[in-house]
Amino acid sequence: MTKRRMRRRKGAPFHHSPEAVTRARENAGLTQAALAGQAGFSIQLMCDIEAGRRNATPEKLRAMAAVLKCAAADLQPASGVTRLDDEPPKAMEQQAS
Repeated sequence: MTKRRMRRRKGAPFHHSPEAVTRARENAGLTQAALAGQAGFSIQLMCDIEAGRRNATPEKLRAMAAVLKCAAADLQPASGVTRLDDEPPKAMEQQAS
């Protein structure tokens, strides 16, 4: 069974703000290579996320936020998409059903 890759529709909103990711990385004193390595993904993906060519998944945002010691919501746009801190925890979702 192959894993289908979710692609962002052209014009669909990003899960992240490229500028916020760059600013947080620079404030932490990290290079793109260092952040990518510590977060567990490729340098190319990190470059594409900061350039706005690729969308960071919620999992990637959480990994970057952990390395940068900030909230994942700090790496997201001000509005337009559901913010990670607005999502109910999965345990609470399961209890509600």
